[in-house]
Amino acid sequence: MKLKRGIQISLAILFLMIAIVLGYAVYLYLNVKSAANDIYEPREPVKQVSIVDNRGGGGFPIDLENEEPFNALILGVDTRANDRGRSDTMIVLSVNPAQKSVLMFNIPRDTRTNIVGRGTEDKINHAYAFGGVNMSVQTVEQFLGVPMHYYLKVDMEGFARVIDLVGGVDVDNPFAFEYEGYQFDKGTIHLDGASALGFSRMRYDDPKGDLGRNDRQREIIKQVLKSTVQVSTVFQLESLLGEVSEHVKTDVSFDEMKSMLTKYRNVLEHVESVEIKGTGKKIDGVYYYMVEQSEKDRIHQLIKEHSG
Repeated sequence: MKLKRGIQISLAILFLMIAIVLGYAVYLYLNVKSAANDIYEPREPVKQVSIVDNRGGGGFPIDLENEEPFNALILGVDTRANDRGRSDTMIVLSVNPAQKSVLMFNIPRDTRTNIVGRGTEDKINHAYAFGGVNMSVQTVEQFLGVPMHYYLKVDMEGFARVIDLVGGVDVDNPFAFEYEGYQFDKGTIHLDGASALGFSRMRYDDPKGDLGRNDRQREIIKQVLKSTVQVSTVFQLESLLGEVSEHVKTDVSFDEMKSMLTKYRNVLEHVESVEIKGTGKKIDGVYYYMVEQSEKDRIHQLIKEHSG
């Protein structure tokens, strides 16, 4: 009788422990989902799709479970008081899990192009000031002739916070320079959030000017992406999302985020960085970066070939 009662007590304790563990797991899951929902900001429906294959932007969704390739636009936004600001950083990622590779490039912020919805030509980073994420994405789609299936918008404070949360980044610096009180030595250097901002902002002392700054921005983004996809526990994910919710917005849903973290972990084995070629020109006293149609066609073809 005592043995039977002892077994019953042991089973009751076991079931209680299982219930506690499951309850805590559900609690963490809901917390992560809540944090992911805080940064989720879908784009407005596109009334007139300018790109035929505009999957994800109002057309067919991306099948992440079957590891379908996709394109994403990262907008680094310089927010200002009483002003939406401008997207001073515009980085396009073409992600192909079958090839375990990412094609990455900046669109120089001074690039002169038609601003979708405005009917005028202007610097491409002004699209965000005129019409926010929607206008930026549609302008980039028209400029490149390919769809942007997802976007991620981050302000500068959030950019620095993300870098601190992943423990900083190691980057390869091609030449030594000083900027905003920081000394950046040549070679491999470790950056925290604040110093990474300085490293990514300097351009006047760079022999390549704004293009050199773009190179450094891509290097940082590459290292941040590598660190982010290594997030392996629900605690890390909850902390990361919770800390940056005020500074980051994306149209990647919670379920899509889970798929990306599980299905696309090895995608960064090969990151190819390319540069959009152009020339500087002043029009009515304003500096623009002029990109010929042949160069747009070249980048368009690179994306298509990379996407398979």
